[in-house]
Amino acid sequence: MLVLVDLDDTLCNTWEAMRYGILRLVPHLIRRRKFRAFFYMITARYRELEQVQELHTLDFDRLVERVLTKVYSRVSPEELEGITELIDRVFFSNLRLYPDALTFLRGVKGMGARLVLVTDSSSRWQRKKLEYLGIKDYFNALVISGETGHSKLEPYNFRLARHLFPDEEIYVVGDRDDTDMRGGKEIGATTILVRRGYFRGRPSRYADYVVGSLTEALEVIKREHERHEKRDKA
Repeated sequence: MLVLVDLDDTLCNTWEAMRYGILRLVPHLIRRRKFRAFFYMITARYRELEQVQELHTLDFDRLVERVLTKVYSRVSPEELEGITELIDRVFFSNLRLYPDALTFLRGVKGMGARLVLVTDSSSRWQRKKLEYLGIKDYFNALVISGETGHSKLEPYNFRLARHLFPDEEIYVVGDRDDTDMRGGKEIGATTILVRRGYFRGRPSRYADYVVGSLTEALEVIKREHERHEKRDKA
């Protein structure tokens, strides 16, 4: 059995922690009279970047730089460093595992499954989160878009995970339908959408199951695994 799981807003509260960072950034921008950047943030225009594949592989500093240079033609290195340090500090002070995350990870490993993290963003940023959250050792492999050069908007990373651990019984658990669920369908997985975080209100097209927690996701995997075992014995 192979289980692919997403990190951000699936195992941990990335969007909530980032929102705290944005809230702390707003007075910083106002004090420096960066009103265009302020309005860009509060009107959530950053959502227009969701489908830009390159941005899913960038380091955090480069991502902030890209957003700021979208608003301003030029940002000084000193300003950029101050902003990224502020957001980084606030982000990690508010980053938490969801209460059901460890139960899910332990439950999946207890079933003898291979567990692979498939996540977007840069290597440094994602590996730092895993160390901070203390969950790196649960995974048999890490597939990070910043290392492969491919985002989850395409199926490459899901196919890579399946190639690493070939199996006929595959599950994909994540919070985003157009990446996690669609990628899971590309490799013939049972797809389980966890409704929470930034994308919780989006419609689902590719999920076999839609659940409200990782506890429910684990129960789905257990039921499906029992069916697989019964079919294999028949």
